[in-house]
Amino acid sequence: MPVKISSRIADFVDALPLRPGLRVLEIGCGPGVAAREVSRRIGDGRILAIDRSAKAIELAMRCSVSELEAGQLEFRTVAIEDFALVPGEGRFDLAFAMRVGALDGRHPDAGRRAMKKLKAALKPEGLLIIDASVPIRGDEIDT
Repeated sequence: MPVKISSRIADFVDALPLRPGLRVLEIGCGPGVAAREVSRRIGDGRILAIDRSAKAIELAMRCSVSELEAGQLEFRTVAIEDFALVPGEGRFDLAFAMRVGALDGRHPDAGRRAMKKLKAALKPEGLLIIDASVPIRGDEIDT
């Protein structure tokens, strides 16, 4: 059940510094359209896509069967301000978000908590890209 990629999402993904082997975190993945596109571009890399909505994650999983079976993509129901790496899980090379209230200034308290979680989840040289903003290195995230 493929979902067509909008030009907004396609343009955003095109602008990401993707390459094979990256570990990528998508924040606020909705139905997983961007996550599936990223998984096609990172070869043997891996993408974890999260969303606070169980309904969105359910839809994303239904639309991502081949990527899930290939082990390239994983979904979790969790808000970024509550996110934590699971034991043994490596940190991410890249994290990105489009229109996520906790990260775009709409919810400042959640944003502060989210940035602490992101600092812990990203490699020091990893990049955080929020909407069309300038990328922030993991070790430069202000908590």
